[in-house]
Amino acid sequence: MAAGTFAEKGADLELVGITKTFPGFTAIRSLDLFIPAGSFFALLGPSGCGKTTTLRLVAGLEEPTAGRIVIGGRDVTSTKSFQRPVNTVFQSYALFPHMSVLENVAFGLRRRGIAAPLDKAHEALRLVELDHLAARRPGQLSGGQQQRVALARAVVNRPALLLLDEPLGALDLKLRRQMQLELKDIQTEVGLTFLHVTHDQEEAMTMADTIAVMNKGEIEQMGAPEELYELPRTAFVANFLGQSNLFTGEVVGSTPDALTVAVGGQRLVIPSQRAPRRTGTVTVGVRPEKLLLLTSEPDAGSVTASGTNTLGPGRVIDVSFSGVSTQYTISVPGVGDVIVFAQNMVFGPVVHVGAEVWVSWNVEHGFGLEDSPEEAAAGAAEAAAAAGADGDVATSALTTVRG
Repeated sequence: MAAGTFAEKGADLELVGITKTFPGFTAIRSLDLFIPAGSFFALLGPSGCGKTTTLRLVAGLEEPTAGRIVIGGRDVTSTKSFQRPVNTVFQSYALFPHMSVLENVAFGLRRRGIAAPLDKAHEALRLVELDHLAARRPGQLSGGQQQRVALARAVVNRPALLLLDEPLGALDLKLRRQMQLELKDIQTEVGLTFLHVTHDQEEAMTMADTIAVMNKGEIEQMGAPEELYELPRTAFVANFLGQSNLFTGEVVGSTPDALTVAVGGQRLVIPSQRAPRRTGTVTVGVRPEKLLLLTSEPDAGSVTASGTNTLGPGRVIDVSFSGVSTQYTISVPGVGDVIVFAQNMVFGPVVHVGAEVWVSWNVEHGFGLEDSPEEAAAGAAEAAAAAGADGDVATSALTTVRG
């Protein structure tokens, strides 16, 4: 793709103390956020968390109850939506059915009196690889093609900030994944600032440079996708952004390098630098894909030497095949249910329901939470409920056990 006239950089976005109150509830609570120019930023969270309200405030479709909105160094809090350097791509493509693809893309340019609107529209269509369909009408295109036209129509105006409101939600799974990669490529190509609102954690991690996980009108945690996934700070993040096994127990030993936690009569070790809370009752976690299934008890000496945690014995109570991997649920006495994702390297499950097994994982893969045990239990329940309600987000797994 040739960037051409689309090589201009986007503007940064700053939200300062933004609060939005509706009759009976507060959608956003004193939100501070800075998005650097040229970045792909995702607001991720369940329905009702405030992410779409935040986007509508930036777009000028809602007015904040308090706070300021600054785009490219200019305060636009009181500026009308059509006067802001912003374009929005919605889940519903909102294309004009009676116009050709080319005229749809050129429509905004014509209204603003921009010179050579058709030339610029052709260039935008070439960017999304649809210029060969310029003469068709939207009804003659697939859903994915219509989404690209909507994107071209937004990009052609060269906004400083492009807002994406669940733009891929109407597409089937395979096409959605294809469009995720294409959107990221286009963002890199045009150099604009993208603010993407979604409830789909895979979509956010695939495309965004930075993710902010929202919950109850506040940002629960913000960072690079890998950082949030590998080192979640709260149970809500650990269980909304993927799945986690969480264990609550008493700290029974600590060194500058490691923390030992007693859980259900067994001991787990996590690195001290990955443990925000280091005394009393704490909650530690590990992702299901980090766990290994063992069909015989490992030698205690070898476990200590290799730096691994082990839980067991337990019984396999459920086996669920999902294609790429198989999910095993293991009931460990005194600990509870533990979820393991095992990549399918052989035909059929490695173990069956009723088998006695142990699970182990590298100490370096564990993490601790900032939450108190009560907060962790509540946050995990909220995340599991939210993930179940937002269909595309995987249902969360939780083991919270008081040791």
